Amino acid sequence: MTQYLLAVHNSGTPPELSREELRQSYLDTDTLTDKMRDAGAFVFAGGMGAIESATVVRHTGGDFLITDGPYTETKEYLGGFWIISAADMDEALDWARQATVACRGPIEIRPFEEPPPLPSE
Repeated sequence: MTQYLLAVHNSGTPPELSREELRQSYLDTDTLTDKMRDAGAFVFAGGMGAIESATVVRHTGGDFLITDGPYTETKEYLGGFWIISAADMDEALDWARQATVACRGPIEIRPFEEPPPLPSE
């Protein structure tokens, strides 16, 4: 089984949802997470803090530079994610289709790299 990141992207502005629609989106997201657990696909999930809470650490010339804000200037940012285990990309796409409906926003799918084999002795 491969692990996949299902990344929830936000546009930087609140979604154009009524209070009730937003509440329902949170309920739908919780329901989907429970469904992933029941199917054995759920590994981990989390919501991200506001983009203004981001801090970037860079290492250059032996020093560390710490700056406020997101790493890149962008109109969209990572708002939350699921890490799932799926047999293949088709199965991951099925979960992503359900996630985009629950979150009412775009979902990016990225497989985790398989670790390289350890050198034999």
